[in-house]
Amino acid sequence: MVVAGSVGVKKTARIVYLTLFAAGSSVALSACQSDPDIDITKLSAETESSDTLYNQGLANLNAGKVTEAGRKFEAVDRQHPFSEQARKALVMSAFTNYRQGRNEEAIAAGKRYLNLYPGSSDAAYAQYIVGLAYWKQIPSVTQDQRASAQTLEAMQAVVENYPDSEYVEDAQTKIRFARDQLAGKEMQVGRYYLERKEFIAAASRFRVVVEKYPMTNQIEEALARLVETYYAMGVETEAQTAAAVLGHNYPDSQWYADSYKLLQSKGLEPRENSGSWISRAGKNLLGV
Repeated sequence: MVVAGSVGVKKTARIVYLTLFAAGSSVALSACQSDPDIDITKLSAETESSDTLYNQGLANLNAGKVTEAGRKFEAVDRQHPFSEQARKALVMSAFTNYRQGRNEEAIAAGKRYLNLYPGSSDAAYAQYIVGLAYWKQIPSVTQDQRASAQTLEAMQAVVENYPDSEYVEDAQTKIRFARDQLAGKEMQVGRYYLERKEFIAAASRFRVVVEKYPMTNQIEEALARLVETYYAMGVETEAQTAAAVLGHNYPDSQWYADSYKLLQSKGLEPRENSGSWISRAGKNLLGV
């Protein structure tokens, strides 16, 4: 009986202890939940290694769970900032942000990576992601073309700084597109001035296209508009030179046919003045 009684006492004491422990745990958990400085959803994650988090990010990415993958890569960078996985996770964060359409975040992550690891094996990819994020923001030619200029700068850095990388070919494609957009914007403004007979302002815009963006799809019209603009201003030698350069490079162009007809209406014909800026610029055109 004594033994049984002892066991009974011990059992009762154990139940009381467990009850008190559970109550204390509940209070502690409640305190954590009410404390704005403690995020209990992150307590377990903080114990995970950089390898684990990074591999979880890759697994989510392979499964098409881009948002969750991004969270894992950000967790590596936040919880293990000096690890090798943090370096790799940073460039992957740039990628996942880009995939989600978070272009500004992708640019920020890519630039941060380039500042921290400029000579690493993934630097070319980080630079390429920055360029892609700018490229995604290029609007129609009627709108501000700041994103086109930023795309041009970022993709030129890919070509110039990482000439042997696998991203060069697509970077060059994006460069051509950005140049076409920038040239198109100059043409739009130039036509606006031309319609209002503000010939000097119009000529300056068309000149930018010929000198700065000769390898674009806007060059034929730019030369033709210079013929039209100089003809209207009475500067016949420049009009003739623009027509001659246009005809030399694009003899089958409708723009050349129209320019030739315009000069003929006043008894003029295309004739190149080698001392003209148009003649010098003409050496860089597509048709040469």
